Amino acid sequence: MMFVCLFKFLVDNRKLCEAPYHKTVDWAKWYIFWADERVVGKTHADSNYKLAKDGLLSKVPVVPSHVNSINDSVSAEEAADDYEFHIRQLVKTRTINVSDNSDCPKFDLILLGMGPDGHVASLFPNHPMLDQKSEWVTFITDSPKPPPERITFTLPVINSASNVAVVVTGESKAEAVHLAIDDVGPDYLSLPARLVQPTKGKLVWFLDKPAASKLDGFQFSE
Repeated sequence: MMFVCLFKFLVDNRKLCEAPYHKTVDWAKWYIFWADERVVGKTHADSNYKLAKDGLLSKVPVVPSHVNSINDSVSAEEAADDYEFHIRQLVKTRTINVSDNSDCPKFDLILLGMGPDGHVASLFPNHPMLDQKSEWVTFITDSPKPPPERITFTLPVINSASNVAVVVTGESKAEAVHLAIDDVGPDYLSLPARLVQPTKGKLVWFLDKPAASKLDGFQFSE
């Protein structure tokens, strides 16, 4: 089965919606979760669920019950607790596997974006939630980027995935890409994007030319 956790659906997904992929991919095996979500209604412009649904999920035959969105009718704290309980139930029934080296769920793929400040999911620089180890899903009510109320996977869950893909585009994020990837010294070791280090999985960065422009030794060939 394919377990996919979406942040923002930043990858160009048009090909998946077209022939032959929309018919040849075994969509019945896909289970969709959100690595982070804004606590807003599902039709709200800020909803990651709406972004994913409009861009992909409404165009491919994913089983509706396999799309695991948050409860947006409660507080951020309650939404995080509810989402973690839901995931734990799926682990108990072995719908989701458990990581070999922790009790965390082991997702096949976690897809992340990154902000200009180096945040991933809703894990922001210098925020106490970066140190959260015991919970799978946590919440924040003071996001420096609106909307303020969000739920997010914690770093142990992200780093337990089999594959993590970080997709970054645009010149405005070039400095953060440099600080996240290059050897820039100890001052930036706590940058959230640097803390994405899968324990037994693979980490892949997908960058466009502007986003990669400040990497040490960067060269781009047409």
